[in-house]
Amino acid sequence: MRILVYNIAYGTGSPGGVHKRLLTAHRYLKTNGEHFEKISDFIESSNADIVGLVEADAGSYRTGYHDQIAELAARLKHYHFGSVKYGENSFSRNIPILNKQSNALLTRDLSAESKLHFLSRGMKKLVIEVDINDVKVFVVHLSLRKAVRIRQLTLLADLIPAHTPVIVAGDFNTMSGSQELEDFMLDTGLINPNRAELPTYPAWKPKKQLDYLLHSKEITPEYFTVPQVDFSDHLPLIMDFKVILCAVEN
Repeated sequence: MRILVYNIAYGTGSPGGVHKRLLTAHRYLKTNGEHFEKISDFIESSNADIVGLVEADAGSYRTGYHDQIAELAARLKHYHFGSVKYGENSFSRNIPILNKQSNALLTRDLSAESKLHFLSRGMKKLVIEVDINDVKVFVVHLSLRKAVRIRQLTLLADLIPAHTPVIVAGDFNTMSGSQELEDFMLDTGLINPNRAELPTYPAWKPKKQLDYLLHSKEITPEYFTVPQVDFSDHLPLIMDFKVILCAVEN
């Protein structure tokens, strides 16, 4: 199976530099569909069985009320699961544009089942859990504040089952480096297939590894890559994997 995870920045594109980010800040309020079309072309060409989307717009004024998640799912002929990433009683859910800022998971699997978890800490609280062919896939987007991330990782670890094929994917915002995840990975037994610690942000000059595809020992990665594409301010991750059947049976 192939999984792709991508922070698509609501289809606002890749500004190409800090000063350009400031000069084009208006794109977060209104953007055309050009960037999202390129993202959709890329994702379709990847032939991924599972797609984790971080920072997708579910149909706000910014995108002309186009639901990026539903439109991409229809194009790929995938089923989709997701939600606004803020807490269910969050004030952000009452603010235009913010109330459509979502994360999602798309899959070919008709039998997939989902759960939505909302962490008790942080502004971005959503954790998507989807069961796909005996694999539990979690999609996350953690806080920009380190102290909050540390607490969120503790809460996230409590959701990860033992002795089960698991993938945890998304934008972890590890601004201080991958060492932020050491305790989480030790507690959960998850493994980072990005052995070279290839950076994922910013896309135009990658320096930091913020995005991850972590897996349990019941899963064997057969291929891993960080495609160098500049359709968003983050780079995507792709992993081909197989499940160790004897581990599932036990």
